[in-house]
Amino acid sequence: MKRHSKHVKGSFVIVLITAPMDEAEGVAKALLERKLASCVNILRGVESIYWWRGKVESSGEAMLVVKTRLDLIEEVERVLGEVHSYEVPELIALPIIGGSEEYIAWLESTLK
Repeated sequence: MKRHSKHVKGSFVIVLITAPMDEAEGVAKALLERKLASCVNILRGVESIYWWRGKVESSGEAMLVVKTRLDLIEEVERVLGEVHSYEVPELIALPIIGGSEEYIAWLESTLK
């Protein structure tokens, strides 16, 4: 398996999204059906502690780990606005700086 050690073509990113556990699968499917994600991992049972409206809150959530391309982030954000119940859904993109050539090629082949 060959590995990329230089910048990955296509500017691929990992997007982190938190959602209520009962919404996570719907969010994932909405992104996948629109070809805005190649894969979404759902990590259930995440405990989030955060500031909201001047006080510290906590809630049990699911973390979605979304593989996509940087140029699709605006569309991902638009879809989140349609299908996510949070007033301010988490959407954080982290760069993918390397990976196997086969996996990166698969990412590219599955996205719009």
